[in-house]
Amino acid sequence: MDESLQHQRDTALREIETLIERGCQIRAVGSVDATRAWQRDCAAAVNQLSGGSKAHWLARAYSEAFLVRSTDGGVVVEAEAGDIVDRILDVLAQGAASLSSMDDVAAASTGAPPRPRRFEFVRTAELRPVLERAFDDSRDAFERGEFALALVLSCSVIESLLTDALDAAAGATTDDRDSTTEDRRGGPSRLRLSASARLAVARSAEAAGPPFPSGPPSFEQRIAQAEKTGIIRGGCARLPPVARAYHDLTDEAGELRAGVHVTEREARLAGQVLRVVMRDLDPGR
Repeated sequence: MDESLQHQRDTALREIETLIERGCQIRAVGSVDATRAWQRDCAAAVNQLSGGSKAHWLARAYSEAFLVRSTDGGVVVEAEAGDIVDRILDVLAQGAASLSSMDDVAAASTGAPPRPRRFEFVRTAELRPVLERAFDDSRDAFERGEFALALVLSCSVIESLLTDALDAAAGATTDDRDSTTEDRRGGPSRLRLSASARLAVARSAEAAGPPFPSGPPSFEQRIAQAEKTGIIRGGCARLPPVARAYHDLTDEAGELRAGVHVTEREARLAGQVLRVVMRDLDPGR
């Protein structure tokens, strides 16, 4: 990919990530005025990405986010406000995933080796590029010495993988529940997970798998169930206590809480356990 095209791609990705972050905040607050302003900005971004064509798949997906067909196949009516926000967030995540894949297309056209695909074993195809980016973000954060961020990202990916695997083992389909997961993000002293991953490493906390009918399972419960069913072995035993409670490291906005401290060793262990879990779930890798 030439520098000009890469710059355009990166600029568009940052815009989508900002819109996803705003959407997640709006979804929690429920402000009508903020929602409408956000939807206008989303429409403008989608229009630009689709080249102004209403026939483009992204433009069609955005339009369809506002509609729901009645059960008898009759009149098409507007969906509930919360559902619309969730659908738009999914459309934005699809757009981000499509933009992220441009590197692979460019590599194929130039004969350069393709980027590694570490998560082809994940059942939910839309989740794979999100996890790829979160994996890279975690590694980069560790190299920068941002150990709390690195640990949270590693544990978020682990939880996403376990959720996907448990759903698959239970015979769930992508129509049975939302397969995306929960993420964290922020600025220099905040979490910086890419915003498409914000959608993915978020709703796993909301997606209650069949083994947990009483409510969404905790990270510990997911680990225990995955070990009990033989999906993974005992690698998670090496997770330090701070990793097992990684949700407590951030507030509702996804920012690191004041005074959070994670050591280099703890972040490294979380990354090592992530790789062990990946090998368990994909023995042929």
